[in-house]
Amino acid sequence: MSKRGGFPGMGGGFGGMNINQLMKEAKKMQADMEKTQEELQVQEFESTAGGGAITVKVTGGKVIKEIKISKDVVDPDDVDMLQDLILTCVNDAMRKVDSAQSAQFGKYNIPGLM
Repeated sequence: MSKRGGFPGMGGGFGGMNINQLMKEAKKMQADMEKTQEELQVQEFESTAGGGAITVKVTGGKVIKEIKISKDVVDPDDVDMLQDLILTCVNDAMRKVDSAQSAQFGKYNIPGLM
């Protein structure tokens, strides 16, 4: 092994990259990822179902903030339809959060992260 560490002929380690520089890059990436996560947590996502009869708002942290139900769709004889609309709307809002997370964290391109 060379005196500077790493493997012979590799310029001191990781393909010539200084270990201190590598650590700085890793810390910067970690800070950027934490900032991105914080921004996503407070971002709100909205979904509608039944032609606007149901509206759901969720945060990037997947917390349901609001559910609005139009009076027109409240039918005591058809509760199943109302339940289906709510499920559809909530699941769509959650998919929007997942999509935004994938888009934001995909830029970091770290295998196994997402």
